[in-house]
Amino acid sequence: MFIAMNRFRIRKGCGLDFEAIWDKRESNLPEVPGFIEFHLVRGPEYEDHILYATHVLWDSRASFEAWTQSEAFRRSHAGARSSRDIYVGPPQFEGFEVLRVEKK
Repeated sequence: MFIAMNRFRIRKGCGLDFEAIWDKRESNLPEVPGFIEFHLVRGPEYEDHILYATHVLWDSRASFEAWTQSEAFRRSHAGARSSRDIYVGPPQFEGFEVLRVEKK
């Protein structure tokens, strides 16, 4: 499995706007081969921003990379630049190979 994460530093006072963007966004993920699960999470607040992250579980790095080259990816990211003013810098991507899983 592979975990794809993006961290977003969102300007203080713009958190609800950022969350609304995700609520209205066309995802397409459930139809993408290899997609398992998506989470949007809110983290701590700092002096100038709130930390958010997306956490997406894929069956493999190859499935994730195929999605990033797909039309579904382009459609789901089409309006991303229109709200640039709410971000403190660009999103930070982090990819992880899953080495161990424990479940209840």
